Amino acid sequence: MHWELALALLPFLVFYYFRRARIGPYPPGPRGIPVLGNLFQLDNVKPWHTFAKWKELYGPIIYLNVAGQPMVILNSRKVAEDLFDRRGSNYIDRHRFIVLEKATGDSDIAVMGSTERWRKMRRASEHALGAKISSNYHHTQTSESILLAHGVMNQPQTWLSQIKRASSSTSLSTVYDLPPLNLNDPIIGFMNDLIDYLARLAVPGNYLVDMFPFLEHFPQWMTKWRRDAEKNYKIFTSKFEDMFLRIKNETVTGNEQRPSFCANLAENQKQHGMSDTDCAWLAGMLYFAGHETTSTTMAWLMFSMIQFPQVQVRAHEELDRVVGQSRLPSFADIKHLPYIQALVKEVLRWKPALPAGLPHVPIQDDYYEGYLIRKGTICIPSIWSINRDPEVYGSDADEFRPERHLDDNGRLKDERNEGHVTYGFGQRICPGRYSANDTLFIQIAMILWALRLEPAKDNNGNFMKPSVDDERVDGIFLHPPPFQINAVIRFKEAESVIQQARDEIMEEVLVRPDVF
Repeated sequence: MHWELALALLPFLVFYYFRRARIGPYPPGPRGIPVLGNLFQLDNVKPWHTFAKWKELYGPIIYLNVAGQPMVILNSRKVAEDLFDRRGSNYIDRHRFIVLEKATGDSDIAVMGSTERWRKMRRASEHALGAKISSNYHHTQTSESILLAHGVMNQPQTWLSQIKRASSSTSLSTVYDLPPLNLNDPIIGFMNDLIDYLARLAVPGNYLVDMFPFLEHFPQWMTKWRRDAEKNYKIFTSKFEDMFLRIKNETVTGNEQRPSFCANLAENQKQHGMSDTDCAWLAGMLYFAGHETTSTTMAWLMFSMIQFPQVQVRAHEELDRVVGQSRLPSFADIKHLPYIQALVKEVLRWKPALPAGLPHVPIQDDYYEGYLIRKGTICIPSIWSINRDPEVYGSDADEFRPERHLDDNGRLKDERNEGHVTYGFGQRICPGRYSANDTLFIQIAMILWALRLEPAKDNNGNFMKPSVDDERVDGIFLHPPPFQINAVIRFKEAESVIQQARDEIMEEVLVRPDVF
């Protein structure tokens, strides 16, 4: 931490602390130090593990004081649902990440405050990504899953790049109606650089102004972070507007459009009462959410396949029974592939891409089980702990078991229940969850239909695989550690069927011959 600057600002910190501090029956939590409270007890790398340890000491709801800013950690599903679902209208606001706000013009729907502008953007996203309309994107999702399976089949050593390409291309096609793209395509490079940048801005502690908001009022010449953020905002806005207006102009002139988020947005723009800039940023941020969550989850799916071969065997058995070996899996099979659906649910539960969750902020003081939760408190749902809540998932909550989502007859226990809280809560739940679930389903079904995934072998023929508990943190996202795989074709027809389907896709779209 920036000790020298913190000491120099000590008089301001003391003032800020006593201005914010109140006496109240707060939940239990670790003892802090005067003025700075629990600031230096927070783990900026893997906070979810610290939250889980504190749960054992203090219970499912924990109070922290971070230099006068009250913070509450929620570690159980019951507490999180009681507050964020059943009292969701009060816990609808977000904590300000000031640098992120400046860099996006306060246009990132995931972290915007609960303003009328946010509500318009939220309604527009639900309208274009809801359960009833998600089937519009099945053709794109299926095509990209075929290209992914073909890539993993022929170049298993590049499996991670194949996943990133498929995720980027699927999201760009869903949002902007772009054809399959290569990872070297400039638009993918631009969008992924943006993701890396915004992810860094969202890491608590990276900028002092996010911890001590009074620094926001320092003059421009003293705040390089503001100058950089405002410069980047102009760059991002120009690019996003170009991408959105390309589709809007086609829509206005009456040219037929294939289904895409931007086409839906343009057709209903007046109804939603949104400006071109708001539409452009909404589309860009939905790419950000869709790409990163899907690619990270698919990486964990591949990780789980080499860790738990018995799970893969059961998935293969279901695919062989339902789909057979003469055709590819499709969305028409989804109701008949409950184990594949359970596999998707379980990896989202077991290794959530955002294990620390996104904070909710109450707009009014609240009392819960006798504890005061003040207006403006940062309430963090620890997705990691909630997804492993033994009261919900049993004593084996730390284990990877897709069958926990199935009943005794092998059917999904509740098709309407996600089986995890990775997509969030209440009025802040991810609006793109239906499309994300569909993408994950068809990608893993396609890969497992064609391939058996194994860990790569060393020079002595021994399997090489990381520990099941290995993790890598990148900004706010949780990734698996590096590993290599072997992809074994499961039956002789698989290669020719995948190849033929891939060739038909290449004929359908105009892409460079060296893309794949």
